[in-house]
Amino acid sequence: MKKLIIFPAIILLLSSCQSFNEIAIVPTTPENDFEDTYTIIWNGKSEAYRYIDGEYKRDETYDYVFNVIQKRYDKQWKSTKTLHRNHPDYDFNAGERSQSMYFELNYTAAVSGLTTILNTSLGNGTGVSDREFREQILEIQLLPSISYYNISKYAPYNRIKITQHYQYETGVLLETVELYQDDDGKITPFMKNEERATFYVKGTFNGPPTSFQ
Repeated sequence: MKKLIIFPAIILLLSSCQSFNEIAIVPTTPENDFEDTYTIIWNGKSEAYRYIDGEYKRDETYDYVFNVIQKRYDKQWKSTKTLHRNHPDYDFNAGERSQSMYFELNYTAAVSGLTTILNTSLGNGTGVSDREFREQILEIQLLPSISYYNISKYAPYNRIKITQHYQYETGVLLETVELYQDDDGKITPFMKNEERATFYVKGTFNGPPTSFQ
């Protein structure tokens, strides 16, 4: 089975003295952690672009559809993302067609907005956000040398930058996921994914939402 070398996921502070030693593991407890502060389900699709000859060019074979279950607590978010690549010519160089990943975002107040510490199933990182979580920039440093992180050591990038625009009033999330190599400050872009998703939240129905015709 091939290793995952993708993604979904700033102008970042990875050069700061913050250490990232915590490994994000999906919690395993006998209790069901269901009644959360707020849960949103995001459903969307992504268009892929490959960096060639100094510019991004479309690569439809790497497009994917995705779902995110995002659980928001007081000062922490826990999200599980699943994605699937539909294109028949997908070459499997980024892993299996269907993949899943886990993210924990821990927020602290800053002079302007919020700072974020990320612990994910891809690696660790940092980020920034406004206090209403409308605009977020996150960056993940991939950790292929640690077996827990399912990243191939042959991946042609070592950082993931995620820029998010939450448009709550219209129920839309716009997200750019950039994959790039950072060699002591020398940045080499590899690919990016332009994602668009709509959200679903807890609610009630007066009757069945659909019926067989």
